[in-house]
Amino acid sequence: MLEDVMVKNKVSAETSNKIILVLKILEKTHQPTMLEQLSNYTSFQLLVATLLSARSKDSTVIPIVRKLFKEYPSPEDFINIDVTFLEKKLYQIGFYRVKARNVIELSKILIEKFNGQVPDNIHNLISLPGVGRKTANCILCYVFNKPAIAVDIHVHRITNSGRLNWVNTKIPESTEQELMKIVPKQNWNDINRLIVDHGQRICSPVKPKCEMCTIKEFCKFNKN
Repeated sequence: MLEDVMVKNKVSAETSNKIILVLKILEKTHQPTMLEQLSNYTSFQLLVATLLSARSKDSTVIPIVRKLFKEYPSPEDFINIDVTFLEKKLYQIGFYRVKARNVIELSKILIEKFNGQVPDNIHNLISLPGVGRKTANCILCYVFNKPAIAVDIHVHRITNSGRLNWVNTKIPESTEQELMKIVPKQNWNDINRLIVDHGQRICSPVKPKCEMCTIKEFCKFNKN
């Protein structure tokens, strides 16, 4: 029993060291993600931007939210806005109708329940319309600088068995839980910003740019 525990601890330590090394390599070529590009925005604006970015390209979302928040910067500006009017503003974004309703409802709840402030804990964040664990964790780490692993499609895909092989999971929620076990807590906030950037520019689902990849020696896909 003791030998099994020692072996498991050794494997975990080796995996953690490998993860730290990969993150250090990715840091050298890192380019800012959407939330880093919008880092001067308010917590409310970053929450809405993250919500809108689900299943949509950052390159589509960024110009839309920049224009949107010039006219409507706070939750108070959205509570009486006509949903059809907001849908037109968000038309180019995927699932724009659902997201428009969520933004309006979310704004109302923030004002009525949280004094217009974005909550800084996951329990309250995921209680908001359209806010899942990925969005909530993004807000925790990018806005409040609290340790969190935000797992989007890039993080889920790249850290899984087909690529870096850190985890072997089927859904993002499981990936988050497994990564929390093996990624040192001080590196949790690095996972999303570094892996997402890498996934958007280099490690695409189809025809990844392996010739440009700085971490291909750690990748199962490249070895195969």
